[in-house]
Amino acid sequence: MPGLKMRPYGGEDDYWRIRAFLRRTFLKNGRRDVSWQVARLDYWRWHVIENCGTCPPLEEVTWLWEDARGEIAAVLCPESIGEAHLQIDPDFLSPGLQEEMIRFAEEHLAKDDGHGGKTLNTMAAVGDQVLQGLLGRLGYSRDGCMGWDRYRELDDNIPLVEPGEGYIVRSLGGEEELPARSWASWRAFHPDEPDEGYEGWEWYRNIQRMPLYRRDLDIVGATPDGLLVAFCTVWYDDVTRTGYFEPVGRMPEHDVRGLMRGVLSTGLRRLRSLGADLAMVGGTSFGANVLYASLFGLEAERYDRWSRTL
Repeated sequence: MPGLKMRPYGGEDDYWRIRAFLRRTFLKNGRRDVSWQVARLDYWRWHVIENCGTCPPLEEVTWLWEDARGEIAAVLCPESIGEAHLQIDPDFLSPGLQEEMIRFAEEHLAKDDGHGGKTLNTMAAVGDQVLQGLLGRLGYSRDGCMGWDRYRELDDNIPLVEPGEGYIVRSLGGEEELPARSWASWRAFHPDEPDEGYEGWEWYRNIQRMPLYRRDLDIVGATPDGLLVAFCTVWYDDVTRTGYFEPVGRMPEHDVRGLMRGVLSTGLRRLRSLGADLAMVGGTSFGANVLYASLFGLEAERYDRWSRTL
């Protein structure tokens, strides 16, 4: 892109520069998830890369576009290999820059498809006709995967939802509760996998290393005998006064009316008490979106995944 210089990620100083860039961009975009929020960047680094191992280190998969003053104008990264996430300051947004970043991602971030080819996908908002047109021209098509972002202003009308008879909602305890919290995640996100696949709880220490982590916003639902069965972690960015809910889940055997709404409403109320005035959550499944709509409202911003086999 004329006037911009691209270079690879250069280490820890760049990480904190990217965090500041994402905050500026998020505010310029009216606090909409056009580019990542800071919490998502942190979650990618400390959880997806370090815990899950589904993406190489930042140094191998992150590139910066800078202006003549050395200020970041755009960042390209995946969340896992085979993806391209374009984070662009709206002051520099153009189809030319988007195309340059996509073509670069095709060379460096595409994933082997097991049949001698490679695939790459990226997300585009339903209302972003410019990006959709560009992707279509480059040979991409919608692959049927969709996501919905919901936002809620934190006003005086946040309900206090009872979590179900006998259940309680509270903050996660000390390190002695990390095994139970980890087990709840395993059951929530791997309900059909054998328990022998469970890899332990030590990974949760990385969650608690994240810069925005607060234990009072690491909220759990528990049974009368103290078993942790539901959870949501809320990331509060006081610079943008925004709360980001990720992850949200419960054990499948505890499908109790009011339990998850109780967990989420507690997160919303605690955010408001800290000074946040906006909360955001994203969902892909039908069940998740029904739950989120009950507290965040029916209005949602939809994103489609566009894919291309190279």
